[in-house]
Amino acid sequence: MTATHKTENKMAEKEVKYNEDSIRTLEWNEHIRLRPGMYIGKLGDGSSPDDGIYILLKETLDNCIDEFVMGNGKSIDITIKDKTVRVRDYGRGIPLGKLVDVVSKINTGAKYDSEAFKKSVGLNGVGTKAVNALSSYFVVQAYRDNQTKSAEFTKGKLVKEDKLTASDARKGTLVTFTPDEAIFGNYHFINEYVEKMLWNYAYLNTGLTINYNGQKFHSENGLLDLLTQNINGPILYPTIHLKGYDIEVAMTHSNQQYGEEYYSFVNGQHTTQGGTHQGAFREAVVKTIRDFFKKDFEAVDVRTSIIAAVSIKVQEPVFESQTKTKLGSQEIGPKGPSVKSFIGDFMKTELDNFLHKNPEVAQSILQKIQQSERERKDLQGIQKLARERAKKSNLHNKKLRDCRVHFNSNDERKLDTTLFICEGDSASGSITCIRTYKKNSL
Repeated sequence: MTATHKTENKMAEKEVKYNEDSIRTLEWNEHIRLRPGMYIGKLGDGSSPDDGIYILLKETLDNCIDEFVMGNGKSIDITIKDKTVRVRDYGRGIPLGKLVDVVSKINTGAKYDSEAFKKSVGLNGVGTKAVNALSSYFVVQAYRDNQTKSAEFTKGKLVKEDKLTASDARKGTLVTFTPDEAIFGNYHFINEYVEKMLWNYAYLNTGLTINYNGQKFHSENGLLDLLTQNINGPILYPTIHLKGYDIEVAMTHSNQQYGEEYYSFVNGQHTTQGGTHQGAFREAVVKTIRDFFKKDFEAVDVRTSIIAAVSIKVQEPVFESQTKTKLGSQEIGPKGPSVKSFIGDFMKTELDNFLHKNPEVAQSILQKIQQSERERKDLQGIQKLARERAKKSNLHNKKLRDCRVHFNSNDERKLDTTLFICEGDSASGSITCIRTYKKNSL
């Protein structure tokens, strides 16, 4: 064995060393900082609406929204200044004796108590802990029972814990944090992205008022306001707005765009990647309209150019990731119906009733379906004709062969392409061999 081989073997042994010293136990905040993507998705510097700094804001706001959904507090105050975020709600306030634990101990929180948070968007109470761990400065303060208590952290480590003091402030919770530049780089918050997030919260929680840097976000008409705000261009008929227990729907058809456009939400969470509820809604729209007109329309003709929003409330929702962008739940709750049947039954009753009461809207939908059907069949005819022409062209082209003659690279003579007209494939095959000629071969 050569000296080189010995050196390589020693290096390999060193690289694959695996023993007790290789095993590490990380603190909760160390794990979040080491693998932030598991908790907040991508990082980014704030130039994209799904960058981590906005997820930190969303995780903090979700707790405030949960309070509102449970009937506690009708307003939220938010300020963002010099990279520091301040969020104050007026809910029940974190129990003072557990203040530190709630924001710094994994597997600790009220989200495991389905009675305290029946329809919470949070699953495991991890969100606030991720905000804490990924912030260079984090302070939480709770107000309840005429008392208050606060705790300060740096990168998830407790640096200061105040004692209980008397307070006449309104009950609720105040969270202040500065995302850590060591994690997010030279980031910046873009107001446009923050405002869009806040409007979605307002649309989904009618009666809630969000105050952000002096601007007010409030909606009286829920998803109807959302579609009105987001639709560009004319629509075929006034937006259909349906509300029921734990479900709200708004839908119309565009007069210009094609395809399908959906805004779906679960417990106030914008599920940008859809999920079981969005799939159930798409099926329910088609089935209800088929049944209403008693015609077996193609699904694509019914849904072409649809613009819709659907929001449902689910007990103990199951999302496909910590960022909660896609619902995976099959049931509304432990003892409830399936998401599919819940939405299907609602649409079968409410949309059908609406169409019977509004025949002019039903007629507009029918005309749109018939138009989409004609356009689809016309397009299919054009595509079929194009395929047939391409097929015929290929049949003719099979009779043509490349007959170019190539010379040796040292030969200065040039010869143009030659066309041989032959009676059949047999004859052409014998004379179209490509040869390389040397300089003096001709």
